[in-house]
Amino acid sequence: MTPHAIVRPPGKNFRKCLSVHPLHHTLNLELALEQHAKYCDTLQDLDVDLIELEPDDEYPDACFVEDTVVIHKNRAMITRMAKESRRGESKRVEEVLSEFKEINTVEAPGTLEGGDVIHLPDSLLCGITKRTNREGASQMENWLQIPVRLVEDLNIMHIKSHATYLGRNTILVNPRYVGNPVLEEFMKIVLPKEEIHSANTLTINDTVLISARHNLTTKLVKEAGFDVVQLDMSEFEKCDGALTCLSIIF
Repeated sequence: MTPHAIVRPPGKNFRKCLSVHPLHHTLNLELALEQHAKYCDTLQDLDVDLIELEPDDEYPDACFVEDTVVIHKNRAMITRMAKESRRGESKRVEEVLSEFKEINTVEAPGTLEGGDVIHLPDSLLCGITKRTNREGASQMENWLQIPVRLVEDLNIMHIKSHATYLGRNTILVNPRYVGNPVLEEFMKIVLPKEEIHSANTLTINDTVLISARHNLTTKLVKEAGFDVVQLDMSEFEKCDGALTCLSIIF
């Protein structure tokens, strides 16, 4: 089946995104729109059917659609984000997904964000972080009816900034999590210390998308036998975003 991807370009207020990035003040909206268009073109080149939403000028972080939902098979769990200022982002996403999936929503006091959920072959890996709590993870597990493995680190924003699943039983991972028993069964590509923030990659039809800044990581992934496409994500990185954040793949 041809995969779908929900995407949404940055809105006019993208510069107000939540960010602690030291270069946030240099964010260029015009360049961000160009990079987003290239991202979408790349997904289509990889035979992904795009569902393109209109920009949402009310919510600066709305282009990071991944955080709004977690999908497994015929079910979708609309998230409840930790930052109250982001909680309206999911409305349009839910409307679209209701045409494809059975929908449920995380209830308080649960919090859950898609950036904390890694899809594995037979389970989900969920980070318990600054943005996702155990109650949110539990509600997700109950609704999606798939086992959920937990990795707790309350010092990070999202687990996908530190690990992503590439396929072929292989995980790209920050050295700090290499010894975690949850990851014991997987082959690991360990991030080089020079590119410790390069974990967020997106695999589509056996091709791995990687930030253009991360050449050492790209080399390791190619050596492991994967095809790689590098994309310039500079303006989204200034908003603490990355490749997976910009789409909902289902």
